[in-house]
Amino acid sequence: MGIEERSTLVFASGVGRIKEEKPKASRPQGDGVVRISLKRLGGGKMASVVSGVPMDEDELKDLARVLKQKCGVGGSVKDFNIEIQGDKRNVLKAELEKKGFTVKLAGG
Repeated sequence: MGIEERSTLVFASGVGRIKEEKPKASRPQGDGVVRISLKRLGGGKMASVVSGVPMDEDELKDLARVLKQKCGVGGSVKDFNIEIQGDKRNVLKAELEKKGFTVKLAGG
């Protein structure tokens, strides 16, 4: 394997910095069931994780904002999953069922 095969062009005279185009992440295909699980973090903290929501990333961020307001806590969207701080599974399940989703509590 030569150096040309291993290297990537990052700068060219007259052009400047060359940025590599990363493919946009696509939404994973699910079975139509929204699952809510509990993720244990360090220091005794927990987060409720909502996965399998059939929405694009922008719609998912809007839904996360609404869910965070209903729970009164913070959270984020990572890899097409909504993470809400604390054990808020019952509140999340009720709110998602109001919006018409089929919801299951996953995990123990």
